[in-house]
Amino acid sequence: MRILYVTDALAIWGGIERILVEKANYLAEYYGYDVHFITVNQGSHPILFPLSSKVCYKDLDIRFHQQYDFNGLGRLLKKWKLKRLFIKRLRKYVDDIKPDFILTARVTLVPGIVAAKKNIPFIYESHSSYISDRFLSDGWISMQKRKYFNREVRHASVVVALTDGDASEWKQITPNVCVIPNIVSLNRSGGYSSCENKVAIFVGRFSKQKDIQSLLMIWSIVSIRHPDWHLHIYGGYGEEKKVLMDMIKEMDGNISVFPPTLDILAKYRESSLLLLTSLFEPFGLVLPEAMSCGLPVVAFDCPYGPREIIRDGVDGFVIENRDIDKFAEKVCLLMTDHNLRVKMGNEGIKSSSRFEGNKIMPLWINLFQSLKS
Repeated sequence: MRILYVTDALAIWGGIERILVEKANYLAEYYGYDVHFITVNQGSHPILFPLSSKVCYKDLDIRFHQQYDFNGLGRLLKKWKLKRLFIKRLRKYVDDIKPDFILTARVTLVPGIVAAKKNIPFIYESHSSYISDRFLSDGWISMQKRKYFNREVRHASVVVALTDGDASEWKQITPNVCVIPNIVSLNRSGGYSSCENKVAIFVGRFSKQKDIQSLLMIWSIVSIRHPDWHLHIYGGYGEEKKVLMDMIKEMDGNISVFPPTLDILAKYRESSLLLLTSLFEPFGLVLPEAMSCGLPVVAFDCPYGPREIIRDGVDGFVIENRDIDKFAEKVCLLMTDHNLRVKMGNEGIKSSSRFEGNKIMPLWINLFQSLKS
């Protein structure tokens, strides 16, 4: 079976990038698939996550960001030329290798892939959520663009959603939708958090989606009651970095910001609970990662990931969406009860195992085989 993944780049410490690399590696290493991986904007940037030597990699060197060197009609013309170049180079690659399937998790690449794929089955993976435009309204034009890209997904042979909630949304566009959760890099160290360190951890970029402003509001309440606890934020990049760093500097709440790390599982094991405050989550990769390290987790009941991962009151808490006070209350409860942290952490170790590669990847194999037949 020959698989072709197409994405924008593998140059940032993102969850999508990590998941795509892990799945490509899994298919090549464990199933012996002939896996090809194409980027369009990588340029000279290094690939941050280790890609198997058995995966054939190529950058098409489109660099769509070049359009922003122009204004007005010049930008539109440059964008059109780059899109035509993308279609031309992708079509040639497709003609050369003749893949059985083409996959992407980037909705902005869907129109170009549809134009280049000919009669090859095309799978769209929803890693950004159909409803993202409801939360990321950054102007009328941007919203219309997102709606256009979402509509183009109807040309996919199948849409793979990560949760039942997101799948129900995509069914407004196409009936060809299935649910396959993310494969997760679970803790395999043999060691787990003792839940004794007075450290809460947050992992995510400084973006509107992650709603770190709510995190800081929660921590301003928590730190008054538990001034001996520390909040460690791993990410430290994104469009809201300056504003959020200024807010953090003004707070006196034991908050430390760290850059992304490849060994985030070690950081989970050094912590005692994980917090997630996102406005929406197509999945919420950090939740099962932290749970596999023995951490209880607290998250807002945002659409749609947390509710489908956390067993409320068993391995963590799912908080009514945007209820800052209730969120802070549950965090304080965990901080005051070490036995509860350990109990929930142990439950999380067991429940996170359902996202292991040997349980998720067979679902992909079944999908490929059903489409092939």
